[in-house]
Amino acid sequence: MAFWAAPVTIILALLTWTSLSLWKNLQTARQIGLPVVLSPVTPLNPFWILTWRIFPQILSLKHLPFGLGTWARCVYMGWSFDDKHALHDELGDVFIVVTPGGNEVVVADPETAHVVFSRRKEYIKPAVMYEQLNVFGPNLNTVEGEDWQRHRRLTAPSFSEKVSALVWNESLRQAQDMSSSWYRMGSRGTRTLVEDTATLTLHVLTSAGFGMSYPFSHGSQKPSDGHEMTYRHSLAICLSNIITFAIVPKKLLTLRWLPSRLRTLGQAVKEFQCYMDELLAHERTSRRTMPGNRNLVSAMLEASEESQLSVGKDTGSKLSLADNEIFGNIFAYSLAGHETTANTVAAALVLLAANPGYQQWLAEEIDSVCSTSSNPETWGYDTTFPKLQRCLAVMYETLRLYGSIVFIPKAASADSVQSLPYRGVSYKIPPSTFVTINVQALHTDQRTWGPDSLTWRPNRWFQTSDEAAVSLTNPKPGTFVPWADGPRNCPGQKFAQVEFVAVMATLFAGLRVKPVLQQGQTEPVGRSLLQSVVDGSRISAITLQMQEPKKVALEWFKRP
Repeated sequence: MAFWAAPVTIILALLTWTSLSLWKNLQTARQIGLPVVLSPVTPLNPFWILTWRIFPQILSLKHLPFGLGTWARCVYMGWSFDDKHALHDELGDVFIVVTPGGNEVVVADPETAHVVFSRRKEYIKPAVMYEQLNVFGPNLNTVEGEDWQRHRRLTAPSFSEKVSALVWNESLRQAQDMSSSWYRMGSRGTRTLVEDTATLTLHVLTSAGFGMSYPFSHGSQKPSDGHEMTYRHSLAICLSNIITFAIVPKKLLTLRWLPSRLRTLGQAVKEFQCYMDELLAHERTSRRTMPGNRNLVSAMLEASEESQLSVGKDTGSKLSLADNEIFGNIFAYSLAGHETTANTVAAALVLLAANPGYQQWLAEEIDSVCSTSSNPETWGYDTTFPKLQRCLAVMYETLRLYGSIVFIPKAASADSVQSLPYRGVSYKIPPSTFVTINVQALHTDQRTWGPDSLTWRPNRWFQTSDEAAVSLTNPKPGTFVPWADGPRNCPGQKFAQVEFVAVMATLFAGLRVKPVLQQGQTEPVGRSLLQSVVDGSRISAITLQMQEPKKVALEWFKRP
């Protein structure tokens, strides 16, 4: 009996603590006055994260009758992509998930979401959700208050029109090489769509972002001198292990007794740090020898150094960026500008292959805009990009339904109670309460997007059905937020748009794409399978990605 006494005591203590915490948080939620979902588990609890990932069958509890399993619909990473707007249809556009670890207000009301985004001091980024992004240093995503103002002021110049022109030219070049590679595969098709778009976006990032240009086919396949990993490989490992950084401190990743996966991560961290050291040294030298050179890092360095000089040597350090802060922002740029854009390009191409009518729709615009030359190298950024509105509409529609970010976490400031306006009522949100913007629900609300809100239809972004040049619809605030909203929106929005449009225009100026059919398979079945591949996307680390992109091959062929 003595053997069982300790475990039983621990279990009883945990159950008691869970029950008391849940009861306490429920009373707080009832005082707020919003609809409540009572959950026995805390979404950010490491044990729960491990449990549901190892045994995903536990989520089948969501099917329990009488609403007993409602909690299982909204307490795992990526639930909002699976649920769309359904839970909000049942509970309302704003509700509270009550857990033992705290309360979470889930928002899918556009006006309320816009208010949360706009009040950056009242609704901040929760440190517990972003701490892992500090692995290489503080950055625009992780700082608050005056530090955020300093980072924003010194990083914003990086995303200038000069940089956008670099993004445009490099994207055209990379896309031409990528399309040639795919075309050479012939009727066999390609199953490397995700890997290839990742290579393309990485090369655009390293060129326009860091001043290092590589050929598409073999640009970063071998480690640089003095390195054991390539830049891309070390970055990819770091990005795919974002969650690990929240559990295992960086300094422990070099311990020899760790599992091989963690030791590999430790090596990747070391390699990427060395690459950034070299990059910064290279940019500082380049700025002296080639002062006209301009990319994301050089622009950030220039803004930081000018700020330091403008206020004097004694106080300049408070207004400039330290090296570790530059490193932190480089990593943040890499995360936002590489993986997310690659995911969007890959998903859009699969969707276009499944919907060939929209390929013709794109080609009509490309032919009209680029009629003077079939060579993408002659397409000027200033004269071409603004006119390719259908290409941009494809991006918007893909982001609406399959964007990399399906929710955006916020938290009420710890300083005081915050007001949350919703349908004419001001609800009082206690300090430090999580407030999550349900991006996927906002993007699939039938009241905003119509009865076909779950259908991928790029032409919905135009104000008229006229085939002539028309402008894109400007969504109401809070209804379309793939880059967030308000003062803390993503500064790399234009970077991603320019890159995406350049790739689409290059590919569909001369090519078409279709699924490679298996024996006995019909064209409609092949297209349906492509749609299912995109619909089967899941959260991997922190972004939404297709889980089985190699399930179907894509054949690229010359336009009729």
